[in-house]
Amino acid sequence: MEYFVGLLLALGVAAFAIVVGFHRDRAFYPTVAIVVASYYILFAVMGASGRTLAMELLAACVFIVLAVAGYKETQWLVVAALVGHGLFDSIHHLIIANPGVPAWWPGFCLAFDAAFGAALAMHLLRSPRSA
Repeated sequence: MEYFVGLLLALGVAAFAIVVGFHRDRAFYPTVAIVVASYYILFAVMGASGRTLAMELLAACVFIVLAVAGYKETQWLVVAALVGHGLFDSIHHLIIANPGVPAWWPGFCLAFDAAFGAALAMHLLRSPRSA
């Protein structure tokens, strides 16, 4: 169920961004990528140790740097940040033990990240000047 909800939410946010015009702003997708990367930090603050928090901060920095580089250089790096974070969600529990993460979160976030990254990729393929 979490995969379905993540997919629907990503498609809904992407559709809303198109209708409202947010998708035309170069900062929109990188901002979403930064927010997505920050949730594991929140979960660490809610239920983990300082060591876990430090590990989550380090992991988030990777995706945040990609999002910023995508904003400054090419939006394809933002696609990489979103899809990469989705893949990270699928193995997060193997790398970082974070008891604050809800059991359903990795599947939800994987679906959201992958679908939202795919939505950006489709936008870039249709409008290469946006890249």
